[in-house]
Amino acid sequence: MLNLKSLLVVGIAMSLAACGSSDDSSPFESSDPRVPGNSMVRVVHASPDAPKVNILAGGDILAGLENVDYQTASGIISVPENVYPVAVSAITPAGNVEVLSADLVAQPGELNTVLAVGSVAAGTLELLALNTTPSMDSAGTTQLQIVHAAPSAPTVDIHVTAPDVTTLSSSTVLATAAYKDATGLISVASGDYRIRITPAGSDTVVYDSGPVGLASQENLLIAATENVGPGDSPVALVVATKTASITLMDRNTPADIRVIHAVADAPAVDVIVDNALTLFDGAPFLGVTDYASVAAGTYLIDVAADADNSVVVIDDASIMLDSGKTYTAIANNTLANIQLDLVMDMPRRIATEAQVRIFHASPAAGSVDIYVTADGEIADATPAFSGVPFSAGMLTETGYVSLASGDYHVTVTPTGTKDVALDTGLLSLEANKIYTALAVDAVDGGGPVQLILADDF
Repeated sequence: MLNLKSLLVVGIAMSLAACGSSDDSSPFESSDPRVPGNSMVRVVHASPDAPKVNILAGGDILAGLENVDYQTASGIISVPENVYPVAVSAITPAGNVEVLSADLVAQPGELNTVLAVGSVAAGTLELLALNTTPSMDSAGTTQLQIVHAAPSAPTVDIHVTAPDVTTLSSSTVLATAAYKDATGLISVASGDYRIRITPAGSDTVVYDSGPVGLASQENLLIAATENVGPGDSPVALVVATKTASITLMDRNTPADIRVIHAVADAPAVDVIVDNALTLFDGAPFLGVTDYASVAAGTYLIDVAADADNSVVVIDDASIMLDSGKTYTAIANNTLANIQLDLVMDMPRRIATEAQVRIFHASPAAGSVDIYVTADGEIADATPAFSGVPFSAGMLTETGYVSLASGDYHVTVTPTGTKDVALDTGLLSLEANKIYTALAVDAVDGGGPVQLILADDF
């Protein structure tokens, strides 16, 4: 049950009046989208394992809402009074599939917020509709609505305080919400806030926004969504404004990084951070380390021989890691010309597809064609990727390719030929999984090409 406490009891408006608000510095500024006599609509993708979607109203794409990804919300869309058949069309490898639909009754002055929530894999995907009547007229005031949209998170207390408040209590609880609970529209003094989330009845903080500035005359939806990235916090906040949205991770969210050793003629190596900390110890050729969580920031990376750290093959390579991002550092090329490629990973698994990513990390192979077939027969097949070069340092890759679950062969040939340099054999790929492969040289260098397999292989 939702337990909404009066802001007069919480005392937020009074405690924050002295904080002030600089509209110029707030990330939540936007213009008023209202048209007299029109209704308003806002759409949020909050299903953690659903694919990108198109949003349709009356059979047409609504306000350019195509390829809408998870943790993305539209601005407020002005629509004439009417009843609109609204549909969510999932973008899948087999084509677009309508997965959700509802009739939206648009009344003048009302704001209808529609969230796609739940899990595709668990069969709980649904539309959650919220209706408010915002004013957005009072200078110095922000209107907001909070919704619990994280299907795996328990009932929580949502604490809203001034940024410097350190002690939480029942008096700082703005709302207690179970999954799919939402507050009504709340008016607060615009200014600087801090949002913290605890399990209901507990003072253990599982999410901390840090300072958040709320602009005057703004209308916000704050949706607690499932965190699918680094860190221990179970949620991230999607904050939808009148015109856009941002995702606020927990203030202590780290970056995740792993290392892949793809240098065929190099020994096992240690990866040393800032000339002090051995982050990965004894990574062998073909090895894929587990992810390690580190604080966001800029680091100097050394790659040294595991047997003798005085033999440094990569010295003080500078890398910058952002909070909430996931990375793979790939040592590549030959030992004499060793390079380090830092790539960003997308760890979110999607219930409707297998995601396959292939890197060309074989110096000996030259330019290649890559075939993806059901049976491995390529005589009459067209390459899925043609003329893929080996590029030292920044490796050439396919990106994440969405495939329907099923059986596949991946075949690699020199560009323009049908001479097989590598055939994976039968690969059974499952939806809701990620498959990463790197084509590399044979042990000690040269051919034949072999694969490093990572993630869900």
